[in-house]
Amino acid sequence: MLLYARGDSTLKALRIYLRKQQSSQERKQTESLFRFAVSIGYWHDPYIQHFVRLSKERKAPEINRGYFARVHGVSQLIKAFLQKTECHCQILNLGAGMDTTFWRLKDEDLLPSKYFEVDFPMIVTRKLHSIKYKPFLLQPIIELHSEDTLQIDGHLLDSKRYAIIGADLRDLPDLEEKLKKCNMNPQLPTLLITECVLVYMTPEQSANLLKWAANSFETAMFINYEQVNMDDRFGQIMIENLRRRQCDLAGVETCKSLESQKERLLSNGWETASAVNMMEVYSRLPQAEASRIESLEFLDEMELLEQLMKHYCLCWASKGGSELGLKEITY
Repeated sequence: MLLYARGDSTLKALRIYLRKQQSSQERKQTESLFRFAVSIGYWHDPYIQHFVRLSKERKAPEINRGYFARVHGVSQLIKAFLQKTECHCQILNLGAGMDTTFWRLKDEDLLPSKYFEVDFPMIVTRKLHSIKYKPFLLQPIIELHSEDTLQIDGHLLDSKRYAIIGADLRDLPDLEEKLKKCNMNPQLPTLLITECVLVYMTPEQSANLLKWAANSFETAMFINYEQVNMDDRFGQIMIENLRRRQCDLAGVETCKSLESQKERLLSNGWETASAVNMMEVYSRLPQAEASRIESLEFLDEMELLEQLMKHYCLCWASKGGSELGLKEITY
């Protein structure tokens, strides 16, 4: 059990918090939360506003800090991989949604050889519509594209440095075929990213995806962000709340602990695996950065933040790449 002496009051606070968040969950909660956190200054992202409308509903400070830790942690690992490979690599963001990492990396002159995104066709269609009709999003892609024409249709965008593909991650033959048509290169060092994706797949489906990733690339790194410690009382309340809203975490049994998260990676073809909970990520922030974000909103109770952070984790694994030092990457 991770609950403290005032654990019962923390669980009560969690129930109240989840009830307040329910309507947002049903209205593309994650995108809305990212957009809101950016709007009040947690991190800089001038692109998210072109994909997601700003909700008038104020979000809880705990969740804003949680999303900051998520963005910061994933970003640090991505940049470590890019530095090790000197950007001579490719990135596959699986289940990318309205993610804006491609544009932000371009602004920092940190783009890989090619950046791929994959999501369900319906989500891809929505994202492509925004890109096609908003020059602020489209122009950076065109600038990097040497051909006369840019391939963009309902479920696909393919350019020299960026591709968006509509596919189901559970259908691996179709996924691989579409990636290869967009010039995915199995010989390049490859970073694969999943954020709150594997937990919505059955353990067998996520294992198949991890095996496919490990077997498809000679040199690779995998980053996964999702729930952890879901066996304790706090975790069970989170699961029950989601189930009441017909949101089933099909892969929650792999989210029992940091050890179970690492074991899943190691048993599916990855040579090294590491995992930390998000409270550890948050506690390692540089003091100046921690002070900056803590000044954005008043938080009168740290206990709920700590419990929420201890129920999400950042995992990363590597295969090959000893000459690049991939095994040395840590948070």
